[in-house]
Amino acid sequence: MSSGRVAVTGANSAVGRALLERLAGEETLRIAAGVRRPQALASLPQSPRIAARLIDYDNSDSLRALLAGAGCVVHLAGILFESRRTRYHPANVGTTLALVEAARVAGVRRVVFVSSLGADPGSRNGYFRSKGEAEELVATAGMEAAIIRTPLLLGSDTAGGRALLRAASQRSVRALGGGAHLLRPLDVDDLCSALLAGCRQDDTGVATYELVGPTELSYRELLQRTARLLGNDLVVGSTPIWLAGLGARLTGLVRTGGLTPAVIEVITSDERIERNADRDLGISLTPLSATLAKLVDAAGRA
Repeated sequence: MSSGRVAVTGANSAVGRALLERLAGEETLRIAAGVRRPQALASLPQSPRIAARLIDYDNSDSLRALLAGAGCVVHLAGILFESRRTRYHPANVGTTLALVEAARVAGVRRVVFVSSLGADPGSRNGYFRSKGEAEELVATAGMEAAIIRTPLLLGSDTAGGRALLRAASQRSVRALGGGAHLLRPLDVDDLCSALLAGCRQDDTGVATYELVGPTELSYRELLQRTARLLGNDLVVGSTPIWLAGLGARLTGLVRTGGLTPAVIEVITSDERIERNADRDLGISLTPLSATLAKLVDAAGRA
């Protein structure tokens, strides 16, 4: 990095907090951590190397203050679940547009953007489309960029990790489609390594990486492996995906967000790629057995 200062948006997210812990251990770095709500400040790791900033994507001055002096910005802000207050386009596309415009003005050299497998600006799925549109904004911003597409993320604080532990702790669960969809779960610590590598790259262009974990298995198998580590004999049943989608559409008539058809499609999509980016990014992947052991151990200590 041409500068020893890194800015992070979405710093209070599970990935954000894990990344701040990692960056704070790098003696040559200083970190500007951006959050949107005052109550989120208390959730950030404490370190003399971390300066927390309140930001507003509708206020370019607040973004430029976050980015001042930064050589790289890691953009983590975004949503999978919509709500009455937050929809895909403003949360995933609008924030990215505001961020890259502010970064250009602030003279930031490099953007590292966390996206999703399946991102496609032409997708009929609102989530995948918003992520694809955000990728296009990053790629055409006129700065160096690393776009990292990710699968299910597993860590003690990630939504995927918490949901997996909840399901695996039950006596029986009903998985969408019987849990037949194929996953390549990624340890959140490995993603943090990839983000740091993305900041340190000297490439002058834009690169898109698809980064997944080392093991392919079905969601049913993932549930059962986790349950065994918990000492639980889990019975996995099935809810037809079409039936879940119908229920979600009917629910959507009376409320916004939650388990929508778009979310169902995202979480039941096979996580298959042509080339894993671990070697391109120069990182080593944590074995799935070790990731699950960490997850279960953290749950036991909670």
